[in-house]
Amino acid sequence: MNNNKSSFERFKNIGFQKTQSADNLITDSAAGATAFASGVKTYNGGLGVNAKKQSVPTILEMAENKGMATGMLVTSSITHATPAAFISHVAGREDMEAVALGFLNTPIDIFIGGGEDHFTKRADGRNLVQELITKGYMITDSAHTTIENLNINTDKNIGYFTSNLEPLSFYEGRKYALPATAKTLDFLKDRSPQGFFLMIEGSQIDWGGHANDANYVVNELLEFEQQIDAVMDFAKKDGNTLVVVTADHETGGFAIMPGSKMGAIQVAFTTKSHTATMIPVFADGPGAEAFRGIYENTEIFFKLKDAMGL
Repeated sequence: MNNNKSSFERFKNIGFQKTQSADNLITDSAAGATAFASGVKTYNGGLGVNAKKQSVPTILEMAENKGMATGMLVTSSITHATPAAFISHVAGREDMEAVALGFLNTPIDIFIGGGEDHFTKRADGRNLVQELITKGYMITDSAHTTIENLNINTDKNIGYFTSNLEPLSFYEGRKYALPATAKTLDFLKDRSPQGFFLMIEGSQIDWGGHANDANYVVNELLEFEQQIDAVMDFAKKDGNTLVVVTADHETGGFAIMPGSKMGAIQVAFTTKSHTATMIPVFADGPGAEAFRGIYENTEIFFKLKDAMGL
């Protein structure tokens, strides 16, 4: 499908991160994302907290405090573990309504993903969408505005919900990720003279691994590679943007089996859960050399922090 070429081959600086959490050799997404969002090892399920359940600052919050523009774009609910680790401080990842409150506490400039129901159909009766609008946000969703028609020519912060809860998979017809990448970069690039921080997640690559569905994994990854290409093209043109690509963990124990040929690949999975495999880190741009080598996942936070001057 890709002529044996990958977007990852554009990176010249490559390292590996060790992913174990504070309480388990095999991390979950919450602990894994918290490690590189905040630089601490925490227990599986913890978001933006340390192993003692104390809140710790995130790289996104630190960027906001410096005056940088910030954004998140995901292909899951915006309250899922990985994006949640950058903007919330919650003892248990399953409490997505508590995660949603984090968006009221940190003035993120733009967020795009699913999960609108966690903001509007809440046990506490609050309508966080209306509260965000009151705070000056422009909030819309895919039922009212296509991503192509999303107006980014605004001084307001933007929230765009792609679904009530979880977006479709790529091969079910999801189409917003690539155009949203271009929209988000255009929105952020002139937003602040201090620069910007953007977290993009190809969220459902993981879900394909959990399902042991090779087509799911491959289709999600191919779409994510298109997003990587869009970001790399932007960074090359800009000349002053650091791009880092990694993952919380590996899922499924995905392997190419003997007898495979180009165009006829046979694969297998060893688990429907995560594994402890070290995860590659790809980097390009100013400061990218720091991401070479083998290190704990927490080091990604400190390397980003140094590169961003925080």
